[in-house]
Parts: sequence; C-alpha cells; structure tokens
Amino acid sequence: MEQKELQQWVLCALFTAFMIVGAQTTIPLPLVPFVLTDFFIILAGLVLGSRWGAMSVVLYLLLGAIGLPVFAGFSGGYHHFFGPTGGYLVGFVVAAMVAGALAAHDKPAIWRDALAAILGQKSLYILGVSWLVVGQGMTWNAAIAAGVLPFLAGAAIKLSVAVLIAPILRRQIARYNDILS
Repeated sequence: MEQKELQQWVLCALFTAFMIVGAQTTIPLPLVPFVLTDFFIILAGLVLGSRWGAMSVVLYLLLGAIGLPVFAGFSGGYHHFFGPTGGYLVGFVVAAMVAGALAAHDKPAIWRDALAAILGQKSLYILGVSWLVVGQGMTWNAAIAAGVLPFLAGAAIKLSVAVLIAPILRRQIARYNDILS
C-alpha cells in the first residue's frame, strides 16, 4: 500500500471516529434525534473529498449495521436502516459525496465550500424525508415538520462551522504531506 493511500485510510478512520463521537452528542426528539454526526459527515466530504468522505461514512454505517454501538444513544444494529432514521443513514453517504464533489479542493473558495455543504445537507434531508414518507407512511408535510424543520437552525450553525474549519484542515493535511515528501 502506498503512503498516500495509507494516509487516506487513516484520515477516513479518523473521520469515522469523529462521526461516532458526534452521534453520541444527542438531543432526543420524537422521530430523529439531533446529533453532530451530520457535521462530521459534511466536514469529511469537504476535507477528504467525495470518495474518501463517503468511504468514512460507509465505514461508520458498517460498524453500526453489525451491531457496534456507534449510532445515536450508543445504539447499533441493522434495524436502524428500516426505522425512521433509515433514510438519513443512507443519506449520510450521499451528503458526504455531494459535499466532497463540490468542495473547493483545487482553488480555495469559501463560497464553494458553503454551497457544497448546503447541497450535501439538502441531499441528506431529501433522502431522510423521502424515507419517512415511503418507509414510515407519513405525509410529506408531517415528514418535513418532523425530519427537517426542527433541525434547520442547528444545521445552519453546524454547516457554518464546517465551512470555516474545512480549509484549515485541508491546509494542515497538505502541510503534513509536504513534510513527508
């Protein structure tokens, strides 16, 4: 394994660990809890890019699916994919991919990172709400009221912080790469 690929796997695992910690920072709500997981998922996409950001989320989801207590409230198990949070869990992968694909990796641009974060979060909401409608039998209005509206203010704060932190982390990773080269 090349040094660059090994470094990517280490960063992938690190962001997976951040997601696990973020999931335990929970404010319980009726259907879907407020957590910091999505903050770290968007940040993973912004910092690691589409492929590796999504890979860190897939690793997180696999750990949860096999029963390790990595989801909110120290829970785990494949049944989470079939309950109210199922669409959000799948949406995590898409959110990291979207944020990573649109982020400013070549030319720094905070507006591009902001757009990437917003569209990543939007894709998460679309999948989560769609699952509440299709998989849980809710109306669109009820699903939006339960699965989006309570989270908008918190998401705005989380996305703002992610957009501010991402360029700093990318610079630190680049600096580390320069030292190793």
